[in-house]
Amino acid sequence: MAKWTAKHEAPEPLEGPVVATVTGGTIIWFAMFLVQLPFYGWFADQGMLWWVWTCAAGGFLGLIGIWYVRGRDAALKRHAAQQAAEAARAEPGPQADQ
Repeated sequence: MAKWTAKHEAPEPLEGPVVATVTGGTIIWFAMFLVQLPFYGWFADQGMLWWVWTCAAGGFLGLIGIWYVRGRDAALKRHAAQQAAEAARAEPGPQADQ
């Protein structure tokens, strides 16, 4: 069986407000957890306690995600600043006539 190869190049990854997106998702997971907490007994009676704990896990994993994307965003900004500084040093400045 032959290995499948793509016939076109993969598109560039989309960049957007990643930190805001992950933060918003984390807030939603925690809000869903808090909304379900008063109904803990009902979820337990129905055998659906996993809904409550899934929301809690989503919130805590979201905290890890926020930490990760903030670090990534900072690293991308440092890299862009470093590239701009190197480009500015490489450009020849205006020469004064002597």
